[in-house]
Amino acid sequence: MTRGVLVLMAATCGAAAHAADDCALALRAAQPLVAEGDGARVLFVPQPVPVPVGRHFQIRFVVCSGEALRSDAKVQVDADMPAHRHGMNYRTTVWPLERGVQRADGLMFHMPGTWRLIFDVSLDGRTLRATREIDVQ
Repeated sequence: MTRGVLVLMAATCGAAAHAADDCALALRAAQPLVAEGDGARVLFVPQPVPVPVGRHFQIRFVVCSGEALRSDAKVQVDADMPAHRHGMNYRTTVWPLERGVQRADGLMFHMPGTWRLIFDVSLDGRTLRATREIDVQ
C-alpha cells in the first residue's frame, strides 16, 4: 500500500471516530447505546438504567448521519415486541434539548422480554428507520 493511501485511510478513520465522539460528547455519555438502519445512527441513553418493566422511562438521544451530528433531525420514537407482535400501550413525546440532544418521554415496557426501540428519523426530505433491541427483566 502506498503512503498516500495509508494517510487517507488514517484520516478517514480519524474523522469517523471524531464524529462518533462528537455525538457521544453532545449526549454526555461515555458508552451510549446505538440504533442503526437506513443510513441513520441514533446514540441514546435510557433513564433509569436498567430499563424498568411496568414503569415509565425516558431516553436522551442524538442523531448522527454519516460523520455529522444532525441537530436538524425530526424524530418519532416507538417500541414493539417482535416475538409477541405488539407494541407499547403509550405514545411518546419527543422534546428538543440543547446541542442536538433530544428527549423521548412516555416509554413503558409493560412486560419483560426483548423490546425493539424504533426511531423514525426525518432528515433531508427522507424518513429513515433506526432500531435497537433491548432485553428487559
